[in-house]
Amino acid sequence: MTQSEFLNVVMPFKDKLYRLAKRLLVSSEEAEDATQEILMKLWSNNKSIGKYKNVEAFAMTMTKNFCLDRLKSKQSSNLKLVHSNYHDGATSLQRQVEAKDSVSWVERIMEDLPEQQKMVLQLRDVEEYDYDEIAKLLEMKPTAVRVTLSRARKAVREKLLEKHRYGIG
Repeated sequence: MTQSEFLNVVMPFKDKLYRLAKRLLVSSEEAEDATQEILMKLWSNNKSIGKYKNVEAFAMTMTKNFCLDRLKSKQSSNLKLVHSNYHDGATSLQRQVEAKDSVSWVERIMEDLPEQQKMVLQLRDVEEYDYDEIAKLLEMKPTAVRVTLSRARKAVREKLLEKHRYGIG
């Protein structure tokens, strides 16, 4: 595979790799390093990339595994799972503050979710993968993905409602 072919195949989903890494790792720098590492691994194996049916799914799986390994390593004992890839510069300051507050609440709620629920919620609602793709990435059955997603959404919804009730009802 030539360099231009590689760029045409891999670069369109580079941002997805970064967002997944950002979802799993606490800092932007860590996510950038992870993304760069995955791209380097893909390039070093560029001759065998053509044998994969879905290069994007393969790269996403590599990213997930790389980030989880990074989290398990001793050097990353201070890392934690977070989600902070929301940015909107076209709205009023008040709306930005409200949106950041909402995202912050959802992040805090998601931190308490089981790992599998966090991953399914990220891949489905943020990355917009379909159920079959998520099932392959996480080695689950599509039905289990739907159940996990439903439980994660329900937990987030209940916690948000609890927060917005302010002790009423």
